[in-house]
Amino acid sequence: MAEQKAAIPRLVEQFARLPGIGRKSAERLAYHVLRLPAEEAYALADAVRGVKDKLHPCRSCFNLCEEEECGICRDPRRDRGVLCVVEQVRDLLALEEAGTYRGLYHVLQGRLAPLDGIGLEKLTMRQLGGRVKQGGFREVILATSPNVEGDATALAVAESLRGLPVEITRLARGLTAGSSFEQANRDMIADALSGRRRL
Repeated sequence: MAEQKAAIPRLVEQFARLPGIGRKSAERLAYHVLRLPAEEAYALADAVRGVKDKLHPCRSCFNLCEEEECGICRDPRRDRGVLCVVEQVRDLLALEEAGTYRGLYHVLQGRLAPLDGIGLEKLTMRQLGGRVKQGGFREVILATSPNVEGDATALAVAESLRGLPVEITRLARGLTAGSSFEQANRDMIADALSGRRRL
């Protein structure tokens, strides 16, 4: 019985570490898992383990995938002349859900945040430069978040690509300044994509 008592606080503590989950929500989640049939609880645990064991960054764009290259990079129907640069995989997913973009992606794996110790060297900027230098892209769309850090990241990316034979554009401000892709609906994202502007 003592082991069971220790298990619940441990599970609550793990849930509480998730972003946006407070102590009360963590307790509700822990007791929900406790009430689940064993096979459903194990399926949840296996799904978490599978994400950690099987997913890794795509060798081309840094999207998450189980193969060497993600499905987007392998898809011959994608427009290989347009490259959309995003901060995180979740931004890529939001753009894909909007359903209007058919080019390729590059995931920076973050954005500039000097106060948090995140500089250009912690992003996939070098790999981005290499991809663009290889040629074949006519446009690079900077789809970083419309906030101070996202704008600084977009400017740094644009500066690093200056002089290369590619048009650099930035998403239009259909997205509210200071917001993030997660808060945008598909229409806002579609408007921002179609109204992108040259940098």
